[in-house]
Amino acid sequence: MKKDKIINQALSDFERFVLFQKGTEPPFTGKYTDFFEEGIYVCKNCGIPLYNSTDKFHSHCGWPSFDDEIPSAIRKEIDKDGVRTEITCSYCGAHLGHVFYGEGFTPKNVRHCVNSVSMDFLFKGQKPRIDRIYFAAGCFWGVEHLFKELDGVVDTEVGYMGGHRKNPTYEQVCTGTTGHAETVRVIFDPSKVSVEQLIKYFFEIHDFTQLDGQGPDIGDQYRSVIFYTNQEQKNTAEKIKADLAKKYTVATSIEQAKEFYPAEDYHQDYYEKTKKAPYCHYRRKVF
Repeated sequence: MKKDKIINQALSDFERFVLFQKGTEPPFTGKYTDFFEEGIYVCKNCGIPLYNSTDKFHSHCGWPSFDDEIPSAIRKEIDKDGVRTEITCSYCGAHLGHVFYGEGFTPKNVRHCVNSVSMDFLFKGQKPRIDRIYFAAGCFWGVEHLFKELDGVVDTEVGYMGGHRKNPTYEQVCTGTTGHAETVRVIFDPSKVSVEQLIKYFFEIHDFTQLDGQGPDIGDQYRSVIFYTNQEQKNTAEKIKADLAKKYTVATSIEQAKEFYPAEDYHQDYYEKTKKAPYCHYRRKVF
C-alpha cells in the first residue's frame, strides 16, 4: 500500500488534518481519553488493529495513553523537531501521535500519546475490517505470489522480520548474520478468509519439514516461521502445528511479530514484474 494515502473517504476535514497533516486535537476533548471498554483500537484511515484495550491507561495528559502496541502495528520516527518520536500506522502511514519514554506511569515506562480522532474502537468480539499476519517460508518471491492468489487476501508486501539489525538490506540479510527471515506481510479480510485458512494455506505452499531452507535456497534467512500479531493467531498456529506433528517433522517456529522492514522495491510483486513462475513454491494437499 502506498503510504499516506487516504483510504477512508468519510474522514472529516479535521480528521484529515490530524491523520495526514500531523495535526493534534485539543487535550481532554477526544472521545477515547476517558474510555476504558474492552476491545481493540483500529486505525481510523485503513481500519487495521493498532492497540489492545488492555494496554490503555489513564495518564491524565489529555489524550488516550497506551504502554504497548499490537506487534508491528506502529512505526516510530524522530519528529521534525528532532526531539519527539512520532508514531504512525505502520500500514497506511496515518499520523497517530507521539511516544514518550521514562515517565514512570506503568512498569513498561512507555506512553503512546494518541489522538482519539486517529482511531476507531471495536468492542470485544468485533472483527476489524482488515488484519495482518506474517509468514516466512523460504524465498519471499514465491510466498507472496501464492498468497496473492488466495481469496480474502487484500494486500501483500515482502520484507524482513525476526532479526537484530535495524533497516537491513537484502545483501545483509543474505549473509545470514542479521537474524532476519525473508517474510511476507499478509493483509487480509477476516470476513472472507479465516486465520485457520491462512495458516493451513501457508503449510501447503512450502516444505515445512525442511530446516533453514526451501529447496535450493539454504540458510537461516529462508527458515519457516509464523509471526503472529494476536492471541488467536498464536493459538491457531500452535494447534495446527501440533496436529501436523502427529504425522510430520515440523520445522516451523511460531513467534510474536517484531518490526517489519519492507524489502527493496524490485522485490515487491517480483513474479508479476518478471512474468516468471515460482521454482520452489507450489500448493499441495496436506490437510
